[in-house]
Amino acid sequence: MPDLTVPESAPQFRHALVVGKFAPFHKGHRLLLERALAECERVSVWVYSRPDFAGMPSPLRRNWIRELFPTRLFPGLELLPDAPNPPPNDGPDAVHRAYVRRVLDGWGVHPDAVYTSEGYGDALAAELGAAHVCVDRAREIVPISGTQLRADIHAYRQFLDPAVYAHFVGRVVLLGAESTGKSTLTRALAESFGTTYAREYGRDVYEREDGRLSPEHFLEIALGHRALEDEAARTPGVHRWVFCDTNAATTLMWSYLLTGTALPELHALADACRARYVHTFLCNDDLAHEQDGWRANTAVRTVQQGFIRQELGTRGIGFQEVRGSVSARVEQVRAALEV
Repeated sequence: MPDLTVPESAPQFRHALVVGKFAPFHKGHRLLLERALAECERVSVWVYSRPDFAGMPSPLRRNWIRELFPTRLFPGLELLPDAPNPPPNDGPDAVHRAYVRRVLDGWGVHPDAVYTSEGYGDALAAELGAAHVCVDRAREIVPISGTQLRADIHAYRQFLDPAVYAHFVGRVVLLGAESTGKSTLTRALAESFGTTYAREYGRDVYEREDGRLSPEHFLEIALGHRALEDEAARTPGVHRWVFCDTNAATTLMWSYLLTGTALPELHALADACRARYVHTFLCNDDLAHEQDGWRANTAVRTVQQGFIRQELGTRGIGFQEVRGSVSARVEQVRAALEV
């Protein structure tokens, strides 16, 4: 990738406007905003689209910009709110220009410059009585467009900041009782798919507390594991999937098994598992039981496995069972994910 750093210079304009779908926000958009911020005292960014994008609605797209351009570092940037009834994306340019002018007048926003990377920029700037600054119209500095990205987000992921790409990474969870090969399979899948994984955080806490856990510890485990998943999804080496070793619903089960109760916050995290993972795989207990000093016996493993099956059924979570050797299980997962 080319260096996107924009050299500092004295402000050329008082107030710039940047309008776009930002679906998704990519490095070309970043170049555009960096240029506007370097040359203007104030930059207003308006995110709008009709129809909106169901998989990345405008609040999410605005949040990407907030995260990548935080106020403490970029005090001159402001995000404009949603406006009612925008014209359809395929409507005439003249209708869009009139709409932008009318809404901005209502907001009291009067830019003296419009920054775009599009052909409509000259006419829009003229409508607003502003100068037009066109940045990388030919896509020579950042050779990507939103249309290309939406067609194959994973093929062009290098043009997305990790914070943006994380939204498109699917979380795949591996469940099963102790000694069913979850951890081994999680690592093997990450290596096979060339991506990242989230290890089981519960083991860290269990060993730290020498097995003496309270309901508060189980909430800590669930929160810590979610943080590991989120971190893995933002890792630069991630590609399409993050493989996750267990989830909060299993942690809820263990809280009841070992303490007889569970905190309401842990129940909420377990409920969120219904929508958090795009695929759920249950590791069969056909592997030989391995005692590592912390585990129970084979009979207890069978009981645990039954509880997990019951939990999945109660929550209405569909799952696929994998069995056999590690390599066989990897192929079973691959066949399911590559449909």
